Amino acid sequence: QVQLVESGGGLVQPGGSLRLSCTASGRIFGINDMGWFRQAPGKERELVARITRGGSTNYADSVKGRFTISRENARVYLQMNSLKPEDTAVYSCNAVTDGIAYWGKGTPVTVSS
Repeated sequence: QVQLVESGGGLVQPGGSLRLSCTASGRIFGINDMGWFRQAPGKERELVARITRGGSTNYADSVKGRFTISRENARVYLQMNSLKPEDTAVYSCNAVTDGIAYWGKGTPVTVSS
């Protein structure tokens, strides 16, 4: 089992920045991909960014050039710059190990003036 705990969400004005963190515990030695997903009210959950154990990354088109995912040991980060109101959502951390996907409870991000 893997436990994931996110932090760093909050209220920010358009154009601002936030840095999300996710810490994994438990069977962390087997973690392969880690990523961030988000779900806005009334919408389906979508991939924001993913990073492999080897450091390869991919991003949703809507966040390319603004968000950066990074990983260090059992932690994964999401640096979010130039935030827009449409980035408002609950952001959840994801980790895959032994073919099983684990999820954190999420941290809310609100972009509003």
